[in-house]
Amino acid sequence: MAKRGKNFHPDEPLKHADHRRPRTRREFIAQGFSAGLGAVIGSSMFGMFGSRQAQADIASELLDFGNNNDCKVGGALTGKIPFICFDLAGGANIAGSNVLVGGAGGQLDFLSTAGYRKLGVPGDMLPAMANAGEPSDFINQELGLAFHTESAMLRGILERFSAANRAMVNGAVIPARSENDTGNNPHNPMYGINRAGANGQIMALVGSRNSESGGNSLAPPGLINPEVRPTKIDRISDVRGLIDVGELGTFFPQQADRVAVMESIANISHSRIGTVNTGLQSESDQAIKDRALRCGYIESAYLTDRFDSSDALDPTNDPLLVGGPTAPFTLDDMGDREFAKTASIARLVLEGQAGAGCITMGGYDYHTGDRSTGERRDLRVGRCIGACLQYAANLGKPLMVYIFSDGSVFSNGMVDDSQDGGGKGVWTGDNQQTAASFFMVYNPDGPPQLLGGTPEDNARHQQIGRFTAEGNVNTAGSPAANSVTGLVDMVCLNYMALHGDQGNFATTFPGHSLGADLDRWTAFSPIV
Repeated sequence: MAKRGKNFHPDEPLKHADHRRPRTRREFIAQGFSAGLGAVIGSSMFGMFGSRQAQADIASELLDFGNNNDCKVGGALTGKIPFICFDLAGGANIAGSNVLVGGAGGQLDFLSTAGYRKLGVPGDMLPAMANAGEPSDFINQELGLAFHTESAMLRGILERFSAANRAMVNGAVIPARSENDTGNNPHNPMYGINRAGANGQIMALVGSRNSESGGNSLAPPGLINPEVRPTKIDRISDVRGLIDVGELGTFFPQQADRVAVMESIANISHSRIGTVNTGLQSESDQAIKDRALRCGYIESAYLTDRFDSSDALDPTNDPLLVGGPTAPFTLDDMGDREFAKTASIARLVLEGQAGAGCITMGGYDYHTGDRSTGERRDLRVGRCIGACLQYAANLGKPLMVYIFSDGSVFSNGMVDDSQDGGGKGVWTGDNQQTAASFFMVYNPDGPPQLLGGTPEDNARHQQIGRFTAEGNVNTAGSPAANSVTGLVDMVCLNYMALHGDQGNFATTFPGHSLGADLDRWTAFSPIV
């Protein structure tokens, strides 16, 4: 029976009769009352960064001092794979209706009809094998990872990611529970990715939220490193503002003059800072003077040297990202806050200015008694994922994209036969038992290869863990199945494994929860 009701715009907030009024920042984001908002945090130490368009050479003595005193000035690229994660606040559907999930045999070890119905897949869209073992019409493996052909996320990815590049992608899904609608899920892996070696030339991490993790979900407490706290970027004006030279541009129109002024300020500060009394003990006093005050002035001088305007890293000025013939975004797309946010972070990460980025998208608590609301929001995040993959392909760079959400939803079997609902199951309520996360890897040199040696082994590496036939996460399926911190460990392991560095995982992450058989929880062979 069709369920008809109000259709929600992708940016419209969700009001649930069975939910209390939102009280916290995370609750507002999850229900779509707040998205992409926050104060801009930045300074010469943390908020400014460089570009590949160097114009002149900053005085060598300043660079020497900076590099000899742990100032991150003009750093070299780390050679690590760029990493972008999408934090879908509120409990989005991932398993079944978007990315296929199955039993112990992998994605195509099919669930029961009732299990798929719980995951929003009606009986006439089951992804079971057809006669003679042929795949059904509802399995799409263009991206290596198996999606349901009617997946709105898949439709969005394919819309922005060209067919010519799809063979260079593969992915893995991780069935794993997390609490519904709460800020207590330590889902965010970015500090771990940084610990694994990801770092930008100037900035370590960027995130679209002004939070400790850079996203909606928390970071595992044991991984937090205050020195690399994510810089908040959620719109194009943030990018432009981070490299604003202020009134120097008015008084000194020529870049060389601006650089000279900043070098002079840095030199004066360097010579006088020893007389400053910070009131701290000697070791702390010296650390503040060297790493905060001296480094701040040196970095400002260096960045003034490298930029001639605030347009330098504006994503709308990169035709490989916005407006060009193969670009995933148009200039008109930049009027959509989620597209502009994605473009801003994608450019910083894929150009190597930041090692990893987190994009929070709000309003994924979409159990509104229809299917249309969730489909529209899944379609938009799919477009953002596809845009990141296409931009990586345009640059000829590898990329790991990770998608997670706090909790999930379930269907009671009623269908939404509206145009956007597509005859699929309505989302009835929250259900942490149906949750999963997934990641995709683009490699310009060829598709990532699953670690298993046989088709059966490959299937178990493509789905790390398993669902029960009834459509629930099997909590004994992997160390991540019932532990969000275990899920973060697993994502970091897979990131390191792409570099052939999994042998150092135990020393990099002492006390991890994955046990000794790390290959069992690793999807791909190295690509770097």
